Amino acid sequence: MRPLVAIPVFNEEHYLGEVLEQTLGYPVDVLAVDDGSTDATPRVLASFPQVRVIRHAQNRGYGAALRTAFDFAIEQGYDVVITMDSDRQHLPNLIPTFLDQIADADIVSGSRYLQNFKEDTAAPAGRMRINGLVTDELNASLRLNITDAFCGFKAYRTSALAKLEIFEDGYGMPLEIWVEAACKRMRVKEIAVPRVYVDMNRSFGVKLDDERARLTYYQEVIDRAFARARARVGCGMTGRRNPRFQETSP
Repeated sequence: MRPLVAIPVFNEEHYLGEVLEQTLGYPVDVLAVDDGSTDATPRVLASFPQVRVIRHAQNRGYGAALRTAFDFAIEQGYDVVITMDSDRQHLPNLIPTFLDQIADADIVSGSRYLQNFKEDTAAPAGRMRINGLVTDELNASLRLNITDAFCGFKAYRTSALAKLEIFEDGYGMPLEIWVEAACKRMRVKEIAVPRVYVDMNRSFGVKLDDERARLTYYQEVIDRAFARARARVGCGMTGRRNPRFQETSP
């Protein structure tokens, strides 16, 4: 198995070095996608010559950075891609667990709500509430059985990634992946990971820091992905749209 750890990066000068140092302790190749950082992140990356770096000239968004990583993994012939954030939320010591669990799955997704860990921190209330609403809707609409719709700590078979049709540039891109996984009838499993929030006030950007706006945006991402999947011949998705999301939004 040839694994790649892909880390999307935007202005992470304070945390990135520690994350890379720990990740490089495992037998994996490491790719950082610098999504137009304006702080010292490029200098931190330059101090790790073992890490392959792709840089976006300007900030394009979390989803765009992951799509760049996925394209690289497919083009370079990797078997598995593990995605991790660069802000110390995801613990590199779980890399071997993800590699073990992908043996009988197409996507292995971390869940911060399957069990408790000593490393756990309290989740910001608004984020936890929105995660619960979105997770419930995906389960009802797509007949999934997941507990954490937004965890970015995942492993993908590259052969599965090549089948995904994803377009979203922003933070909502993981929701598109769930719709695609249901459409393509992929084998999905969750594994427990610690719930770690290093920066409780982390911004989603001016527009999406408002919870109502963020929830509306997530709904729009799901709706677009659902419409595309429904229009596709041979899509295996049989779930129905669930109006609960709109009814419970603030």
